[in-house]
Amino acid sequence: MKIAIGSDHAGFRYKELLKLALTQRGHEVLDCGTFSEVAVDYPLFIRPVAEAVSVGACERGIVLGGSGNGEAIVANRMRGIRCTLAWNVESARLGRAHNDSNVLSLGQRMVLESELPAILDAWLETPFDGGRHKRRIELIDTTP
Repeated sequence: MKIAIGSDHAGFRYKELLKLALTQRGHEVLDCGTFSEVAVDYPLFIRPVAEAVSVGACERGIVLGGSGNGEAIVANRMRGIRCTLAWNVESARLGRAHNDSNVLSLGQRMVLESELPAILDAWLETPFDGGRHKRRIELIDTTP
């Protein structure tokens, strides 16, 4: 799978860890930055991730910051993006199963490093349940 990833300075360390984990799992990674812990404005690095997923250049995206909140907001402004903010395995799993999440937002200050692999695997491997959830996703995309 081709996965776009981007962070601000507060999520940079986890971005680098996730890039390695993704490539080790056989995924292709498009790194949209940032490339250091120097302070930056997060929308400049999050929007390209969401755009890559929105236009189909990447199948999924991961965005990171201090809390993940602003990053999820930016990503969800793009048409067709369903970015879920995950803080544990269950929230990542439900984001996929119920919401067909195509972008994952994580907060480096909110998630323990030791939990990253399990959260990543839950989000990557959980299929969308469809059914009543599909109808709700369709409402998201058609409601003004």
